[in-house]
Amino acid sequence: MPRTPSAASGGTSRRSFRGIAILVILALIVVGAPTLIGAFSGFERTSGGEVAVVRDGGPLDDNKVRQVIDPGSGVTWIGWWSQIHRYPAQQRFYTITSNSGEGEKSGVDVVNVPSSDGVNMGIEGTLYFGLNLDHQTLKSFDDKFGTRKFRSTNGGTYYPWDGDEGWSAFLDQIIRPVIDNDLRTQINNFRCAELVSSCALVQNNSAGQQSGVPQQGNNANIAKIQNAVNTSLAEDLKATLGADFLTGIHFNLSRVTLPTEVQEAVNQAQAAFAKVTEAQAKVAQARAEAEANKARQDGYNKCPTCAEIEKLKALPQGITVYAPGNTGGVALPTK
Repeated sequence: MPRTPSAASGGTSRRSFRGIAILVILALIVVGAPTLIGAFSGFERTSGGEVAVVRDGGPLDDNKVRQVIDPGSGVTWIGWWSQIHRYPAQQRFYTITSNSGEGEKSGVDVVNVPSSDGVNMGIEGTLYFGLNLDHQTLKSFDDKFGTRKFRSTNGGTYYPWDGDEGWSAFLDQIIRPVIDNDLRTQINNFRCAELVSSCALVQNNSAGQQSGVPQQGNNANIAKIQNAVNTSLAEDLKATLGADFLTGIHFNLSRVTLPTEVQEAVNQAQAAFAKVTEAQAKVAQARAEAEANKARQDGYNKCPTCAEIEKLKALPQGITVYAPGNTGGVALPTK
């Protein structure tokens, strides 16, 4: 039986309602899901060792710094879809060392700078510093460095707030060149032997000897370099970074080393000197023994009886017969 017009219109109305319902559900999913995600991700907090810079990130927001969250904060509302940049809040250090795995990056990592007489000196030490936690300073730091990536030694690129890898990449590219330059400037004021005394074993020190200026102890010269670096480093870092972004800056110079080939030459020279010293000791011992024997013989010549007495003292115990001048004149006791 054909459908009546009222039945047909009723079916069309039901289909239209279902279509509208589906559209409403889809709209709720499209709009509601991101809203829920944005709402749940809009709460953040920091641990005791980090500070956070928050930047607006909503679809209708700009990308400016919104706020700074101090270390060890409670749960804080940072806004819809905002970005959070976490930086270290406690004292940090940047170690330069030849011991693999002990520095900021794996492998051998030594600053090689020339002394005033052209020897490449290996410098090892540690830079101690902290990030300035003033809110306005942190905002400026994030504007200048937190919005750009830095290349790491593994070839990747990271933001400074991308964990330890990002922070190390920032230090390698921005801080390390300043350290190298300051060390190069200070090391160039000293000769190799003034920093490592064994360097004198393989160098012609006539220039130093003719100067008439006595060489000071190596430790005193290293302390001078360390003090000079600490004086200049804070100023140079401020000039390079553009502001006092780092505080509590102190460089501890732990060791000065020679290039491998120079150190090998020093080792060979020291071994040769050891052999010479040993030979000289043997010569001195032989000379002393000869002088003692001569003095003893002179005494015997002046006192023949004394010589006979010494012979008697030298005989084994238990001698029963002793006839000087007769080869068979010594008789030992029989058992």
